Amino acid sequence: MDALDVRLLAVFDEIYKTRSVTRAADNMGLGQPAVSIALAKLREHFSDPLFVRTSQGMEPTPLAAQLLHPVREALDALERVSGHRNTFDPAASDRTFRICMTDISQLVLLPRLWARLRVAAPGIRIDIAPLSSDTGRMLEAGEADLALGFMPQLEAGFYQQALFRQNYVCMVSADHPRIGKTLDLAQYQAADHAVVTSSGTGHLIIDRELARQGIERRIALRIPNFLGVAFVIEHTDLLVTIPQRLGEVLAGRGHFRMLSVPFPLPEYAVKQHWHERFHHDPGNRWLRGVISELLSDAGSA
Repeated sequence: MDALDVRLLAVFDEIYKTRSVTRAADNMGLGQPAVSIALAKLREHFSDPLFVRTSQGMEPTPLAAQLLHPVREALDALERVSGHRNTFDPAASDRTFRICMTDISQLVLLPRLWARLRVAAPGIRIDIAPLSSDTGRMLEAGEADLALGFMPQLEAGFYQQALFRQNYVCMVSADHPRIGKTLDLAQYQAADHAVVTSSGTGHLIIDRELARQGIERRIALRIPNFLGVAFVIEHTDLLVTIPQRLGEVLAGRGHFRMLSVPFPLPEYAVKQHWHERFHHDPGNRWLRGVISELLSDAGSA
């Protein structure tokens, strides 16, 4: 395979990623005519248009979708063989990593991650982004390095690593007028509930199990994240069902109490996800190892 053939594969990969000849040219530092010529050669070689212009950009044909994985494997192998892969020295790096995570992960992970980085990688910078429907695209495009949370929609086509198992506890004010040190099912159903709808926290598991078990829950307040939930619960008679690790972080830090959920709920796995394009990136690999070490211990908070 000569250099021209390798460049053609790189053009294919970049157009697939960006869905645009213009953006592919910009990202590769080439003129648009050069990328257009490369695409024409690819089309001639495969006897297929490969990418078709639509209102959403240059969408791949079925053949292009089939070619994507072997093309990226070939590019990755060539990069390793040619010795062009960058090394990564965390102690000397000033790289910025973007991590998509839930607000729970921010509470549980960030303080400990920051403490570790100050010692091992003082020049590293961290940019946190929320989990969203755009997270998968950001990982594929290299706009984010990792995503942490419960994201079954990312499991196809992405690498993943389970960090820990998660379950739920209930939280109420210590002065709750009707709920004391224990919580039964009748009290759960009679209470006014606050519900947090943050992405990546597995909250839909609760809704699914309530429906399956025929348990009713009266939702009085919906809020988009967990960061303010403790203050709300502390000063109201609402009840909230929260992930257990968040309860461990909050325990003893306010005028509220944690109680067992009065019906069975399945555990779910909190994972870190990354795109196959960056599986061998040494910086990404190092960061994954740090996060795994910090969170995989079942006893960590």
